[in-house]
Amino acid sequence: MSITLCAHNHIPCTLWSFGYKSFPSPALCRVTDHLWSLFLLLTNSPFSPLQWEEVSGYDENLNTIRTYQVCNVFEPNQNNWLLTTFINRRGAHRIYTEMRFTVRDCSSLPNVPGSCKETFNLYYYETDSVIATKKSAFWTEAPYLKVDTIAADESFSQVDFGGRLMKVNTEVRSFGPLTRNGFYLAFQDYGACMSLLSVRVFFKKCPSVVQNFAIFPETMTGAESTSLVTARGTCIPNAEEVDVPIKLYCNGDGEWMVPIGRCTCKAGYEPENNVACKACPAGTFKASQGSGQCVPCPPNSRSTAEASPLCACRNGYYRADFDPPAAACVPSGPRNVISIVNETSIILEWHPPRETGGRDDVTYNIVCKKCRSDRRACSRCDDNVDFVPRQLGLTDTRVFISNLWAHTPYTFEIQAVNGVSSKSPFPQQHVSVNITTNQAAPSTVPIMHQVSATMRSITLSWPQPEQPNGIILDYEIRYYEKLSRICTPDTNTARLEGLRPGMVYVVQVRARTVAGYGKYSGKMSLGGVPSPGLWAGKGAGPLSEGQRGRSRAIVAGSRYPPAALHLPAGCSVLYSHRKRAYSKEAVYSDKLQHYSTGMKIYIDPFTYEDPNEAVREFAKEIDVSFVKIEEVIGAGEFGEVYKGRLKLPGKREIYVAIKTLKAGYSEKQRRDFLSEASIMGQFDHPNIIRLEGVVTKSRPVMIITEFMENGALDSFLRQNDGQFTVIQLVGMLRGIAAGMKYLAEMNYVHRDLAARNILVNSNLVCKVSDFGLSRYLQDDTSDPTYTSSLGGKIPVRWTAPEAIAYRKFTSASDVWSYGIVMWEVMSFGERPYWDMSNQDVINAIEQDYRLPPPMDCPAALHQLMLDCWQKDRNTRPRFSEIVNTLDKMIRNPASLKTVATITAVPSQPLLDRSIPDFTAFTSVDDWLSAVKMSQYRDSFLTAGFTSLQLVAQMTSEDLLRIGVTLAGHQKKILNSVQSMRVQMSQSPTSMA
Repeated sequence: MSITLCAHNHIPCTLWSFGYKSFPSPALCRVTDHLWSLFLLLTNSPFSPLQWEEVSGYDENLNTIRTYQVCNVFEPNQNNWLLTTFINRRGAHRIYTEMRFTVRDCSSLPNVPGSCKETFNLYYYETDSVIATKKSAFWTEAPYLKVDTIAADESFSQVDFGGRLMKVNTEVRSFGPLTRNGFYLAFQDYGACMSLLSVRVFFKKCPSVVQNFAIFPETMTGAESTSLVTARGTCIPNAEEVDVPIKLYCNGDGEWMVPIGRCTCKAGYEPENNVACKACPAGTFKASQGSGQCVPCPPNSRSTAEASPLCACRNGYYRADFDPPAAACVPSGPRNVISIVNETSIILEWHPPRETGGRDDVTYNIVCKKCRSDRRACSRCDDNVDFVPRQLGLTDTRVFISNLWAHTPYTFEIQAVNGVSSKSPFPQQHVSVNITTNQAAPSTVPIMHQVSATMRSITLSWPQPEQPNGIILDYEIRYYEKLSRICTPDTNTARLEGLRPGMVYVVQVRARTVAGYGKYSGKMSLGGVPSPGLWAGKGAGPLSEGQRGRSRAIVAGSRYPPAALHLPAGCSVLYSHRKRAYSKEAVYSDKLQHYSTGMKIYIDPFTYEDPNEAVREFAKEIDVSFVKIEEVIGAGEFGEVYKGRLKLPGKREIYVAIKTLKAGYSEKQRRDFLSEASIMGQFDHPNIIRLEGVVTKSRPVMIITEFMENGALDSFLRQNDGQFTVIQLVGMLRGIAAGMKYLAEMNYVHRDLAARNILVNSNLVCKVSDFGLSRYLQDDTSDPTYTSSLGGKIPVRWTAPEAIAYRKFTSASDVWSYGIVMWEVMSFGERPYWDMSNQDVINAIEQDYRLPPPMDCPAALHQLMLDCWQKDRNTRPRFSEIVNTLDKMIRNPASLKTVATITAVPSQPLLDRSIPDFTAFTSVDDWLSAVKMSQYRDSFLTAGFTSLQLVAQMTSEDLLRIGVTLAGHQKKILNSVQSMRVQMSQSPTSMA
């Protein structure tokens, strides 16, 4: 019998044990010296000889063992105590006690009185030091806390071989929380015939572990069996954190769970066995932090030391500034680039390369990239940038580039290509030049909005020009019947006063920067200034929807004949405060109302000079004492997401979701985090996630929303594949459409409508959430879901083509996204466009490819999807029309019985018919002849593209490498390649 201290992992650590067949001590446990007595034998009376005894007995295999026994059942009022020695808790908060014992069946004892028991009690007492001795009366005075009454599952009555044949019971009880240095255990018998064979006292802990390349220390479990104890991890050597602090949670059973965050190996180091980061050996490199492996240096480069993040070029070879580290080093490209900047136009001139290989057929390609101010991130230029004489295949060493943005850094890469470049491992020898454009006048104001009208005035609003080319100083309005009148407001809202009742006016507006005025907008007719007979009196309020002066928008460029006017007129600014420094796009509907319906228009919180004002205006501040966090349910962009409860004074307690802002945030991160609350707080609709409030006056900063039990719609559908009827699915779609209709009426564009951003509650009510991407677009290519080859943060598979190509986000582009959500719902959460790359999706949409109907999808629903995917955004249905259509389907379920059919090649009816079907060809030569590109036959074969399967994997870079430099030829070949790729994905057997 001994006290045992254990320091091993994966097994509960024993604090104290006694008895035969107690758990053996593992190899790492240390056994202390024997004590003079394991138990203090005490009774309820110092004069009574009746008490626990240390005696010999038998186990279930008739082996002799030593036990503590008591069997004073024939004496009344038994109260026999057995007390352990002092047990040090060693920092444990919850203690477990395992007892092995036997109990005699009272009915097997002859003439036993009615006081016979078959149970005993377990108690404990906390203390900071040893206070009990064999002669003290401590056991009668200490305020023991009862753990439980212990009853046997099996009692015994059989007697054999002159002794008792015992049936051994094993029971485990736990107690806590403990705060003192240690404790005593006490066993109280009050009339049972029993033997205590062994007792083991232990605690549980989570072992030290390496997970996600982070080291987590040995961690004690919490005071409750359901407690989660947070452990902060430390990145292993040569690893760094990714995004959020590294955490694990230790549960009550000593198991790690809920990993949050991770570490990855630094640049120059690769993962080894998932527990270490090993330096890249000489001759290899790893360019960035992450899980990638070290790779050999590219041609004509080398690394001479370990842990190299980059291989340096050998003498005489070069790599451009913006080339990736994996690019090969090549001979020098064009030389001595000269640039001439004129406002938003640039002339580039250069000298030919020093080394041309003796050939005189060098041509040049220009790659244009628009950069951030710090040049840390660049993206391809928009399609509206003009190159004269052209961008690709230049034979002269001069190019004129126009239609650039003002005050914007650009990088131009001049590539030199010759007739044998396809045979060279360095097909593009190039040089880069960094240029920043000058100031320029702003572009044209695209639209004007008539907000309200009185008898002698009209209030107008308009958006900032798409290319402000600097800070807008003020605007100039020209309006007339015959004689032109001019006013110059310095905001994008103005009131024209002194107008004649009943007349129609022609109005134009232009913006001014330090570079001067831009062009006037198109002539717009502002009709409907009411005559005196339409007004009840001076100072009347806004007109109703039926009145002539109601709010309406006029599209720029419309032409109306001006009416005669000979009276002077004036102009006044609608708001007294002036915003002269616009760093973001001005919102022309800023703080205005729809006067026709009384519905307010969404206000962008970023238009506030003080973003905290928007938070105070739209989000309710909640005292942190009303919030109780219960468990981690995920990790968001800014920090952890929890499930919790909210109990406001005078209201019932409700479950809520709690988004938190991680520690160490910047002021910009705090502003961006709270802007989502400023957006949500403006909405009030049963199909829009409800904001309960924010916590900004304590740490952490929180956004509190209603709790949606079933989580995100896409994962919910995947977990319940095939479990819902068509009517149930249509009901979900109807709820989403109703929420989007509400947002559209608020003039709010979501920009990231997808099933992952729809939340589902326990009643299957779907609610639109996640209003983050709608705030702004940023250059962030870390998430493939939100990345396009054009750069910028865009969910490509869900985004309308005009939004991808031109950043034109409207309610019509949200309708396109809604069509994709319909497809996700009817396919029970399948990934749109399957495993096609983002660029393949963009190319397929350009060729009019549309997703086929999911399995068992009603034809009417697939037709509605196709309506949402109309290329012309003006022909797509509005959300109000979508809601009405779905309501009709719900009222008439028979309309959903016709199932849409899938043809052998479902995309073909929607593809460009001018592109041949690749299955009709047997060779690359046949295919090139069909697309009238036979002149490139030898180039294709020499470059190794000898089969249609290899051709289907070609990219634009491959075309340049093999010598296809004409833009028209590139487009024609790539369109055919994309068609080939789509047909292969739909008919995989044809690839054999």
